Amino acid sequence: MLKKMARIAALAAVTALAGAGLQDAAQAFPDKPVNYIIPFNAGGESDISARLQQPYFKTVTGQDLIVQYQPGAGGAQAWSVLNDQPGDGTTIMGTNLPHIVLQPLLQNPGYATDDLTNVYMFHFTPDALIVRADSKFKSVQDVIDAAKEQPGALTAGGSATNSANHIANQRFANLTGAQLTYIPYTGTGATIPALLGGEVEMLWAYTTVAAGQGDKVRMLAVAQDERHPLFPDVPTFKELGIDMVGGAYRGIAVPKSTPEEVRKELSAIIGKINADPAFINQMEQAGFAMLNVPYEGMDAFMAERKAYYEGIAKELGSAK
Repeated sequence: MLKKMARIAALAAVTALAGAGLQDAAQAFPDKPVNYIIPFNAGGESDISARLQQPYFKTVTGQDLIVQYQPGAGGAQAWSVLNDQPGDGTTIMGTNLPHIVLQPLLQNPGYATDDLTNVYMFHFTPDALIVRADSKFKSVQDVIDAAKEQPGALTAGGSATNSANHIANQRFANLTGAQLTYIPYTGTGATIPALLGGEVEMLWAYTTVAAGQGDKVRMLAVAQDERHPLFPDVPTFKELGIDMVGGAYRGIAVPKSTPEEVRKELSAIIGKINADPAFINQMEQAGFAMLNVPYEGMDAFMAERKAYYEGIAKELGSAK
């Protein structure tokens, strides 16, 4: 699935970069600092990637990228007011899939998917089942066996409801018959102390958590087609006979009032950052899989993702 998206994104990225005419630090836009609103707590994937982007944004544009946090309702609190922000390019907001498709599909979050003007999707993180290093659960089969003995007794934390982590928990139950009680948190950053402090027995999280927490945690399996290069000893769910491939996509969006030319400029800036070899290395070492979907390719990308997530919702029996 990710390889297909990468091919589509690569074609769009080549087209976008060919016509962008982006200049190093001397371009007319932006001419002032840019506020980057993260719709989750500090410490999660959206925050980590924003912090890594900051110095490269400064190099490319000559302006500061100011990270701010507006957590709540699994991102919905911020996304529902994005279009109230100034549309001059000085405010951008982190955006996440599948959240921005599933939330409007399954609840009333205060915004519709099409209310969000995505200008770039820059990475993907595969879902992973993670426990503390001292956990009695040494394998996915250990979790399945324990969950079947006491359905609902085991707790699994995750970032938000109607999110990648939430979907993973539901699909795991459907495919294995193992019922885990899902505990939603305001973001990945909030799930880590919950796991390490014993509030929950495991996490539906991402490869980035395992990369960041090192020997404090153990990843039992990862939801991608092939083993992750940072974790060659960790099996995929598919290897274990569980057909789970999924995770979260992240990018940036702007208010609808933002002019077309500014949308394209922002897309080109993020594209240039994403092409920097040093930045790519930092991101991959942190557990991210790079992706390049520019503004020019966003409509096709979002149409494909929306259709996919609508199908997942129906499969899980949770679509409206």
